[in-house]
Amino acid sequence: MPELPEVETTRKGITPWLEGRVIEKLDIRQPKLRWPIPDDLAQRLVGLTLAPLQRRAKYLIFPVLENNGQEANWGFLWHLGMSGSLRLVTADEPWKKHDHVELTVAALPSDTEVPLRLRYHDPRRFGALLDYQGAAFEHSLLKKLGPEPLSAAFTAQALFQRSRNRKLAIKVFIMDNAQVVGVGNIYASEALFRAGIDPRSAAGTVSLKRYQRLVEIIRDVLAAAIEQGGTTLRDFVGGDGKPGYFAQQLDVYGRNGLPCKVCSTVLQEVKLGQRSSVWCATCQA
Repeated sequence: MPELPEVETTRKGITPWLEGRVIEKLDIRQPKLRWPIPDDLAQRLVGLTLAPLQRRAKYLIFPVLENNGQEANWGFLWHLGMSGSLRLVTADEPWKKHDHVELTVAALPSDTEVPLRLRYHDPRRFGALLDYQGAAFEHSLLKKLGPEPLSAAFTAQALFQRSRNRKLAIKVFIMDNAQVVGVGNIYASEALFRAGIDPRSAAGTVSLKRYQRLVEIIRDVLAAAIEQGGTTLRDFVGGDGKPGYFAQQLDVYGRNGLPCKVCSTVLQEVKLGQRSSVWCATCQA
């Protein structure tokens, strides 16, 4: 599943090709995603201008402007689901088997590149393309989400207070979007390893000092992943649109049975919240 760094890298990669451009067409070939795409969405979008793209958790937010340049009171959300990706293609790019939606925008007078189209690919169809009314962050899917991990709202003190008396494993706790958004399985595993915290520990038993360290590391891990993802357009033009996971930097995820990079102890795997968690019994004691 694309995690927060991959979604943010996607936003950065596609924004220069979309922002300020008029929507010419929304071609929907498969409307049945996680939720059905609204029947009239394509018709309502034609002729509107795309405002700067935003992100909340793993949702990409596409605000639109009316013909007079004023911000419309609505827009649309795109979630990549378990296997989705967005890539920029030319008009003659053949459709692939699991390509479901294509957004076409008009060129700007200043454009020197061939205008591209944004195409959505999703083999498992767990993604979503939905409209929102009013403020995007007030949509039912976004309203109750926790703080962004790279924002000032994400603090060790708040996380510590919410964890008191919780018997839930610390790894499952920090993957709960009500506590903090975007800390998925990969980056939760990595952050806990670097913080030296056993992922099985009850969230309520972790000290404030350890939460302070963990919050710092979560920020560092996600920020580094976003930086490694880069913002180069070639990642999304003519490719599969997937910036990928930054495997070269991973210390524990996917390394069950291999020696720890720090102490050489053989890494172990445990199931937590229906997800596999690899950890080091020495470094995370």
